[in-house]
Amino acid sequence: MMALKWLLLNQSKYTYYMENTEKKIHNIDATGIPMGRLAVQVALLLRGKTKVSFDPAKDEGDFVEVANCSKVKFTGKKLDQKVYYHHTNHPGGLRITKAADVFKADPGEVLKKAVWGMLPKNKLRDQMIKRLKLNK
Repeated sequence: MMALKWLLLNQSKYTYYMENTEKKIHNIDATGIPMGRLAVQVALLLRGKTKVSFDPAKDEGDFVEVANCSKVKFTGKKLDQKVYYHHTNHPGGLRITKAADVFKADPGEVLKKAVWGMLPKNKLRDQMIKRLKLNK
């Protein structure tokens, strides 16, 4: 009775601690899916937000394998107008690359950059993105 009373009083602080959480493998076919909507689904699965035991401070996400990255759908003029910026930390070292050039070289890299921007900007992001496997 005492433990139940403590649980009810401190319900807002109670979290699920599952040490042996199994990481599932999710296979997603990217054919005809818009890039942003696909990236949102992948980011949620990598982060583990679909699980009951979600905790923002823990890395409890699943593995995600995306097939047919080259057949993903781009709406509007994103391939022509979207640019990626990279600076070399030298004076005048700003490098600009169009999304069409990146997609032509490696179709999965555009999806990876989109998912990378949707993951939290902390130490767990590197671990989460390693569970993403992209197939052309």
